[in-house]
Amino acid sequence: MSDRYGDFVQSSIGKKVAKNLGLPLPVTLDRFESGQPLVRGSVLIGSATGEDKRVGTSVARILSELHAEVFINNDDNVKDALADAGIEAKANTNTEDKFKVLLFDASNVRNVDDLKQVYEFFHQVARRVEKSGRVIVIGRPPEEEADIDAALAQRALEGFVKSVGKEFKRGITAQLIYVSAGAEQNLDSTLRFFTSARSAYVSGQVVRVQAGAEVAVDWAQPLGGKTMLVTGASRGIGEAIARVLAREGAHVICLDVPQQQADLQKVAGEISGSTLMVDITSEDAGKQIADAAEKRGGLDAVIHNAGVTRDKTLANMDEQKWDMVLNINLASIAKINRYLFDHYVLKADARIVCVSSISGIAGNLGQTNYATSKAGVIGLVDATAKQLADNDNGMIINAVAPGFIETQMTEAIPFAIREAGRRMNSMSQGGLPIDVAETIAWLASPASGGLNGNTVRVCGQSLLGA
Repeated sequence: MSDRYGDFVQSSIGKKVAKNLGLPLPVTLDRFESGQPLVRGSVLIGSATGEDKRVGTSVARILSELHAEVFINNDDNVKDALADAGIEAKANTNTEDKFKVLLFDASNVRNVDDLKQVYEFFHQVARRVEKSGRVIVIGRPPEEEADIDAALAQRALEGFVKSVGKEFKRGITAQLIYVSAGAEQNLDSTLRFFTSARSAYVSGQVVRVQAGAEVAVDWAQPLGGKTMLVTGASRGIGEAIARVLAREGAHVICLDVPQQQADLQKVAGEISGSTLMVDITSEDAGKQIADAAEKRGGLDAVIHNAGVTRDKTLANMDEQKWDMVLNINLASIAKINRYLFDHYVLKADARIVCVSSISGIAGNLGQTNYATSKAGVIGLVDATAKQLADNDNGMIINAVAPGFIETQMTEAIPFAIREAGRRMNSMSQGGLPIDVAETIAWLASPASGGLNGNTVRVCGQSLLGA
């Protein structure tokens, strides 16, 4: 769908007009391209002083594997970890140097005074981040800190990161990764995602990395040999998910209702996947999925993407519109998951990713049914994650919550409301279906075993909600 205003401000005249009038200035976001380096520029890394070197050691190893060009300030802690990983870091002495990634290890921040080190690191380079750059802070989960001073200092990082995401503009994203002590080896997939162009429309997010199985992955084809099912795969976000999972090496079972057979077969044919025509609200939906999965030895991932809207204010909403949205968007997911668990359709270390919505977090006018269903999806993920954490099967479940994504659905929104949805985020533009798909591919990766119970917003850091 065309964003005419966004195209206009890319021109020299449009940019000047928008700047003079104080209008939003969206930039063209860098997005992932096969064959391009994961980190398209240099990395400046820093660390709070302290005795715990585990995060720094893991980060150094990952940057070494990415062959990133790394710069440091006068920080012996970071220098030692980088040297041990075989990285000869350059000194940040030229104030003209620009950086694609600013990465700060705040795991040793233990009190309010220690927060000053976060300020000092970012203050001096806040104007030296490249367009579509990345700001990443790594800390410890505050709920796991027994000391009150440490807990409040770590929780304070969230306010810092979200503010940076709103300040830096120019397509620059900011994220906070809380990694549990002892889970540093599970940082790989998350750090690779957030340093790369795959996370173009994800900003202001707080992700928790916990202990999980350490898995060797071929990063050129991280989903190679995996079988993954995507519901609602015939078009829009579902189609993008199917294509990205296939690009990463997975065999994708593309599921949709029989009415979408032609579109579904087209998508599946182009990605060498298979098709499954099923109404997910039917009584035997779980069995039909299980039968299709059995032919491939079970499922490595299920992506619950299918959903509908039937918008009306509550006073004008009939019972049918309420029931349809709740049954498709929420009840079907719970029922299918239950069947897959009970009949051992999911393999060990399987991934479940549910598509929620920013409406389920912030609510939305005329969408009580939709917001209820999507908030329920987050509740389902939270509850299921706790159960999976107690089992020794390596399975995880997470959710993504898209904001304004350019699809046929948003194209039907009235012009004024559509423009407001596009601009009311830190990127001042709508996202693309591939932005949701890239996020799901990260969560579905075999290397993402440390991620369980997260809800990640793909909304350009929308001004609505948390």
